[in-house]
Amino acid sequence: MRFLNIFLILSAISSFSCQTKQKVRELSEPQELVSNDERKKQPERPDYAIKAPDFELRTIKGDIVKLSDLKGKVVLLNFWGTWCGPCLQEIPDFNRLYSKYNKKGLEIVGITIPRSGTPDSDKYLKKFMKKWDMEYLILKDIHGFETQMVMIEYGQTIGRPLTGVPTTLIIDREGYIVRGYLGPRSESVFYEDLKPYL
Repeated sequence: MRFLNIFLILSAISSFSCQTKQKVRELSEPQELVSNDERKKQPERPDYAIKAPDFELRTIKGDIVKLSDLKGKVVLLNFWGTWCGPCLQEIPDFNRLYSKYNKKGLEIVGITIPRSGTPDSDKYLKKFMKKWDMEYLILKDIHGFETQMVMIEYGQTIGRPLTGVPTTLIIDREGYIVRGYLGPRSESVFYEDLKPYL
């Protein structure tokens, strides 16, 4: 009986509130449309997190992209090469992650490291990406050797040289490196570590 009374009271209140005219006020900030509870909360940043250095590279179409352009997104930054077997092993997992979580704010960025200073041509990379159904962002050198310089700078930033590919880093929505992997990982491993940030 008590449950029925509570149910009737709640129904009456919600019915009244739906029928009552609400005053519309002008919002000074768009985020006021979303309550604090509905906003995506970043998990507490680990003590070892480091601000990710900004960089500038290009797509195969020639568009210049900076890491800072992706501010507010969770970035899975992958140093890889078309010549690297373990890197190829990760591509289907990245494709699935991108397909499932891009709308939740995940951006996957592949920085293409050429082998022995012989960069992949735009034409070759375009065919490669089509063959592997890669829809996520792939970046390469602008003039030459910028990708290696980014890899060196990231190694210096984290205090450990990045000498092998694949190397993958998770960068949170505020631009901090919160996790890193040397060598290939599966979709499930990446997702478990990405999940709190999405």
